Amino acid sequence: MSLFLVQHRHSPDRCPAADPQMAPKLLSHLSRENAERFGITIQGEAVVDGAHTLYLILEGADGESVNRFMQPFAQAGSVEVHPASPCELVVQRGAC
Repeated sequence: MSLFLVQHRHSPDRCPAADPQMAPKLLSHLSRENAERFGITIQGEAVVDGAHTLYLILEGADGESVNRFMQPFAQAGSVEVHPASPCELVVQRGAC
């Protein structure tokens, strides 16, 4: 499993949390059980208050798996998937 940092951004007028139909669907999509169907493990998630930006720390087989999992969020805004490493591994290899 590889580690990924994902950033999703949307404009205030397209905020999924304000949509009474989309909000529960996206919340359900982020459930542990659903993520496992995509081969994804969610290690952490947070929304920056007032910034309409979601960050996820995910484990998955590859970037394509993560992109498939994030597809519902791409409908509301941008999705950036970045390969990442834990700090301990970065120190062990001596470079970011």
